[in-house]
Amino acid sequence: MPRLLKGRTRGPLFLTDRRAPAHTPTLDVCPVTGRARLSYRRAAELFEAFTRPLAHLGITDPHDLHARGGWSRHQLRHSALTHGVEDGTNTPTLLARSLERYARPGVDAVASHVAARDSRARRTS
Repeated sequence: MPRLLKGRTRGPLFLTDRRAPAHTPTLDVCPVTGRARLSYRRAAELFEAFTRPLAHLGITDPHDLHARGGWSRHQLRHSALTHGVEDGTNTPTLLARSLERYARPGVDAVASHVAARDSRARRTS
């Protein structure tokens, strides 16, 4: 990833081959090239296709290789978590980072959870 980023501080990383249509949201457009962010589906297709040779190192026949799958972005996510552990990141931090995009409790749910676990509130009731 560091080679892909090359000092980029904003904008999408994986881009289409053409300029973004005029109605494309600003966050989905590269500020340097004006190209649009790849769709989730297309990014998955390309990642899988380009990682087939890496996933099957001993296979050189293109037809045999095409019949097999490459890596998924889910596997990439697991790999990132593994590298985090190897680099010394603690488990609660990794869990928080990996789940933050999926777990978005509402304000009421958080307040209820905190209230149910507040030791002072339990002592007075």
